Amino acid sequence: MKDYQREFIEFAIEMGVLKFGQFTLKSGRISPYFFNAGLFNTGESLAKIGKFYAAALEDGTKDVEYDVLFGPAYKGIPLVSSTAVAMSNIYKKDVPFCFNRKEKKDHGEGGTIVGTELTSDKKVIIVDDVITAGTAIREAVEIIQVQNKAKLVGVLIALDRQEKGKDTDSSAIQQVEKEFNIPVICIVKLEHVIEYLESIGGWEESVKQIREYRKQYGV
Repeated sequence: MKDYQREFIEFAIEMGVLKFGQFTLKSGRISPYFFNAGLFNTGESLAKIGKFYAAALEDGTKDVEYDVLFGPAYKGIPLVSSTAVAMSNIYKKDVPFCFNRKEKKDHGEGGTIVGTELTSDKKVIIVDDVITAGTAIREAVEIIQVQNKAKLVGVLIALDRQEKGKDTDSSAIQQVEKEFNIPVICIVKLEHVIEYLESIGGWEESVKQIREYRKQYGV
C-alpha cells in the first residue's frame, strides 16, 4: 500500500465517508462497511480528495494516454473539478476537463457538455466515486463515444469494493474493463482497507466481518 492510499483511507474514516457497521445496499446485501463520497462536502475536504484522485491518476496512467477528464453528473462534477485543480497544483499538468448536464440546454452555448469540448480526437478518462452496477459508466460511455465521438480510455474511481455482482462471479469493475477494454483505476481497493485496519489495530471485529463478507461476495 502506498502512502497516498493509506492517507486516503485515514481521511475517509475521519470524514465519516467510510463507515463500519451494518448497512443495507441497493442489492439487498448487508454490508459491514459503507462508502459515501457525497460527504466530501466542504472546500477543504474537496481539495484533499482531489489530491488523492490526482495521485491515483498519475500512478495508474503510466501506460495510458489521455486528453480530457470527464465527470458524470452529479457526483462526478466536483470530483473531476478537484482532480483537475490538483493535477495543476501538484503535478504541473493543465488537464482539460468537462462534465454533462442531465438535461440538454437549448439556448446560449447549448448542448449537454460543460467545459472542454469532446471531439473525435480526444481520449477521455471518466472520474467518479464508485462503480456499483456499471450503469452510470455505461451512460457516460453513451455521452462520450456515441454522442460526441470521443474515445474512452479509462475510468478513475475512489474505491474498488472487489465484490461480485448479482448473478455473476465478476465484479462490476471487471465487467466494465472487459466490456470496454479499458483499465479502471482506483485510489484504493477493499484489500487496502483491510490492510490499513489491521495495521493500526482496534478494528478486529470490523475486519472479521469484512473478511466474512468477502468470503461470500468477494472476487
